[in-house]
Amino acid sequence: MTELMRKAAASGEAVGSFSVGNMEMVMAAVAASEATGKPIIMQIAEKRLAASPLELMGPMMVGAAKSSEMPIAVHLDHGLTRECVRAAMDCGFSSVMFDGSLLPYEENVAVTKELVDEAHSRGIAFEAELGVVGGNEGDTAEHVITYTDPDVAVDFSRRTGIDCLAVAIGNAHGNYKAAPKLRFDVLERIASMVSIPLVLHGGTGLTDDDFRRCIALGVRKVNIATASFDALALAAKEFTAPSDAPDYFGLSAAEVDAVKANIIRHIKVFANIQEV
Repeated sequence: MTELMRKAAASGEAVGSFSVGNMEMVMAAVAASEATGKPIIMQIAEKRLAASPLELMGPMMVGAAKSSEMPIAVHLDHGLTRECVRAAMDCGFSSVMFDGSLLPYEENVAVTKELVDEAHSRGIAFEAELGVVGGNEGDTAEHVITYTDPDVAVDFSRRTGIDCLAVAIGNAHGNYKAAPKLRFDVLERIASMVSIPLVLHGGTGLTDDDFRRCIALGVRKVNIATASFDALALAAKEFTAPSDAPDYFGLSAAEVDAVKANIIRHIKVFANIQEV
């Protein structure tokens, strides 16, 4: 992940980090990367593991990344427990995230530093979050946005040794209930004060101009989850609605195509590709 973000920074781009929850989404992510010629990050969040167990998804994600002709990082998104972060490392993920943003600050620093040291000893990159990204990540709890404090970001990154930082600038997980008002001034200040790449969560529903402005201000990884899950569910609904006969293979192909199209659309924005 670190190498992909470094190369993206050199080109003024961001790497798309796309959530997956089943085989079709994994296949779609790889196909989209290969179709665009752009590397991606394939991720799954701890809150998704109840529906998509790590012991099943992890080997499939790692295997798909290794067999692809494109560089694909495999990432744990929003790890909430030490146990899950360590399980993802054991599974062969090339990067992990611990989200201690709801913990008291000093506890967040301590747990993050502990896990960063473990990850780095195994050659695994590490992401963390400061502030609170709104919405929810696979559960029913709605989190109120708390903007990332630039001064705290400096202290946190220095004391923990993280490789990239997810920031809260008015972005939220899930589908936005109203057009978000992103604090680009906060993002700009953080980017001017920390030396590590910044990450934007809650990408579903942001405009192309929002993405481009964030990337211009230093975001090097953009997470997309809800848009892909919605694309898959809608494709399944549309495929099965007019048919009386079950067709698993047709359904699977329709789901792959829908998620692939969604990922390609976002890759084009993040990498300033005009045509694919």
